[in-house]
Amino acid sequence: MRRRDFIALLGGAAACPIAARGQQRSRMRRVGIFIDLAADDPESARRIVAFAQRLAELGWSEGRNVRFEFRFGAGDAARFRGAATELVALAPDIILAHGGPMTGLLQQATGTTPIVFVNTSDPVTAGYVASLARPGGNVTGFSPREFGFAAKWLELLKRIAPNLTRAAVIWDPSLVGTVGMVGAIQAVAPSLRVELTAVDSREPEAIERGVTGFARGATDGLLVMPSPSAIVHRETIVAIAARYRLPAVYPYRFFVTSGGLISYGNDVVDQYRQAATYVDRILKGERPADLPVQQATKLELAINLKTAKALGLTIPETLLATADELIQ
Repeated sequence: MRRRDFIALLGGAAACPIAARGQQRSRMRRVGIFIDLAADDPESARRIVAFAQRLAELGWSEGRNVRFEFRFGAGDAARFRGAATELVALAPDIILAHGGPMTGLLQQATGTTPIVFVNTSDPVTAGYVASLARPGGNVTGFSPREFGFAAKWLELLKRIAPNLTRAAVIWDPSLVGTVGMVGAIQAVAPSLRVELTAVDSREPEAIERGVTGFARGATDGLLVMPSPSAIVHRETIVAIAARYRLPAVYPYRFFVTSGGLISYGNDVVDQYRQAATYVDRILKGERPADLPVQQATKLELAINLKTAKALGLTIPETLLATADELIQ
């Protein structure tokens, strides 16, 4: 992806009137941005624009006192390491990283360049920080809720499909955070009388094969765990769910805008806005070691009513009343 394409996309962010009043810095700062998706994925654009707009409000605008350097993983673990090495070699003042795989590779590549992560599960267990309150080292950032939150996805699936007895869990077993989430789901599955089947999300062929082998009838459903590969292959997952008439719960709103049934999870774009505040503070002299890791507080419930109708499902009124977005 050419850097100028994204700079053009930022548009008014750099021209924010608040930014124009910001304090002039003595030198141009370089901010690396390492995202797990493809460069042409609309979600990449939404995240970057939110981050850049918030930075502009804090006095940093592209071309005046900050320069962005982009790298994209496209959900492909094989690309992550090379992209991380390239980004560190550019000697940025700070790097914004999405997710555990990117954060871990960057931490291996540099022990000095400040790294602010977003949407990275359990950074303590993964070894990215010493503790949430006192990260230590050169890494800090923003995390989703604790692993136990994942159990709510199965509970939600059971609410919208009360006859559910089997659920396929689409996940990436190589991700430490996802392993913990699946463990939380397994812990509540017996009480909900649901049998779980694992489906690997890393390749579209594996998803197709796994769900096709799983689907049997009206008591089946899907749970999609957050991962770069699941997000990149979201159109495939949503299409398969529709083909086999499987009610499915997803971790992010954009699955539902792509035709998925229901999503419940943290607002990823909001974490990019929050990350901009940490980037600002570090560029102004604070240390990542002293900035506590913050967990998501803003959650989104989105429901696609058209998909529910196609599946013959009646969404409980209590869910409709609490939904942040109803897609007709």
